[in-house]
Amino acid sequence: MRTVNDLKVGESASFTKTVTEADIVLFAGISGDFNPAHVDAEAAKDSIFGQRIAHGMLSASFISAVLGTKLPGPGAIYISQELKFRKPVYIGDTITATATVTEVDVERNRVVLDTVATNQEGEEVIAGVAKLMPPKEKKAND
Repeated sequence: MRTVNDLKVGESASFTKTVTEADIVLFAGISGDFNPAHVDAEAAKDSIFGQRIAHGMLSASFISAVLGTKLPGPGAIYISQELKFRKPVYIGDTITATATVTEVDVERNRVVLDTVATNQEGEEVIAGVAKLMPPKEKKAND
C-alpha cells in the first residue's frame, strides 16, 4: 500500500491488456450498453469506423486498473477522472494504460495523475487527468 507520503512527482505505472470479443460482450452485459457499434458487426460496417469498436469506458477501465492496483494502488479512492477519447479501440488491439504522478498534496491528501492509454502502434487512444485520495498511513500489517 502506498500512502500520500510515498508518492513522488514523475513516477508512473502501467497496465496492458489485449481487448477480446469476450471483453466487449461481457462489458455490454455489465454496463447495459448494447450500442450496435460495439455488439453488431453488420450495423458497425456502416459506421464511421467500418467495424465494431470497444466501449470507450471499457478502455478507460484499464486506467482504473492502474490506479487501483499499482499507483497509488490499494486503498486509494477515485475522486475524478477527465477523459478524452482520441481513437477507437478494436477487437484485438493491445492497450497500455499509464498513469504518471503530476501533483502530490500531502496536506489535503490528494494526488493528481496524467492518464493515457495507447494501442500497440503507440497511438494515443485516451488522454486524461485523474484525481485520487491515497491512504494517509499504512496499517500495522502492511
